[in-house]
Amino acid sequence: MYSPIDVKTSADIPVPAQMKAWVLGGPDELFLRDKPTPVPRRAEVLVRIDAVAICATDLEIIHKGSPARIQGGLPFNKNFTPGHEYMGTVAALGPEVDEFRIGERVSVEIHAGCGQCKRCRQGMYTSCLNYGKPEKGHRANGFTTDGGFAEYAVNHINTLVRVPDSMTDPEATLVVTAGTSMYGLTELGGLVAGESVVVIGPGPIGLLAVAVAKALGASPVILTGTRDKRLAIGKELGADRVVNIAQEDPVEIVKQLTGGIGADYVIECAGTEQTIAQAIHMTNRGGKICLAAFPHEPVTTDIAHLVRNNIYVFGIRGEGRSATHRAMELMAEKRFDATRIHTHTFPLADLPTALRYARERVEDAIKVVVTNREASMMASAAAE
Repeated sequence: MYSPIDVKTSADIPVPAQMKAWVLGGPDELFLRDKPTPVPRRAEVLVRIDAVAICATDLEIIHKGSPARIQGGLPFNKNFTPGHEYMGTVAALGPEVDEFRIGERVSVEIHAGCGQCKRCRQGMYTSCLNYGKPEKGHRANGFTTDGGFAEYAVNHINTLVRVPDSMTDPEATLVVTAGTSMYGLTELGGLVAGESVVVIGPGPIGLLAVAVAKALGASPVILTGTRDKRLAIGKELGADRVVNIAQEDPVEIVKQLTGGIGADYVIECAGTEQTIAQAIHMTNRGGKICLAAFPHEPVTTDIAHLVRNNIYVFGIRGEGRSATHRAMELMAEKRFDATRIHTHTFPLADLPTALRYARERVEDAIKVVVTNREASMMASAAAE
């Protein structure tokens, strides 16, 4: 029986003492196990996970371990539950929590900063100086603390975004992806109406960066990549021009479309030496570049061009500065259809297959979603 002291529950949403969760064994090993259902503490709620999307970072964590442990020289985190792009239903409230009600549908941000370091006080909680230290109050679900490939997870109230009734469960899992795209535009200044924006790389973040930029009034919005099917989805999400870089020179095309001067903003979502060089040379003087991808190897690039042309470069991590809230508002108002990037759905029990589809891009998979409950799937279908 799940009845911890000072935690509020409801008979309408019974919570078991034990839950099913996928846990890491060794690298590339996942096992479905019984784990104690976690208990929310002060300023936390227990979320019954209804759906979770798979991110490329999940695949890296399953293969190599969490970034915080790798950087800290710690061993592979066995018994850890990954998964961070999830949504669900509030199932229990921590002590004195009254900001949310049991039964509310919520989507989640990944990061809850410690709330006390210099960066958190500046609102930069994805750059928390106590990153990876839960004893200091930091949480990054699916990275440093147990995540969403399970029946339940604990979340800080600051990470919760209410899901409107009109939105399906799978769509609600995409708010983190849209929020990351929104965060990139926020860090570039946010005022993109009438400005030219190039997005490099038609992955999930890149495609939704096109959608968010267009919803905010950017013009023209240009998307570059190598996969024609994904570039076509970019057109549907608002790209004014798409460029297959295997067939056209993206730097030249961008300059042609911007009167020869280059783009005001470039969001680089591919993370290769070639595409970073393209970003630098297609940005106009005084323009801004957001690096939203993680290069796997050190990159050599033309720093002198950045300096000579007073080009600003920003790196982002995750979905900071409450960008998910703004992204959710755009999605709720149907300013763009994030579900265009959702390609496959599997039950949580079939997570290994879902991961294979995401890893190997089976059937050109973009966003693969696993659903946790049959009832959740039925509710989503009814909403559609």
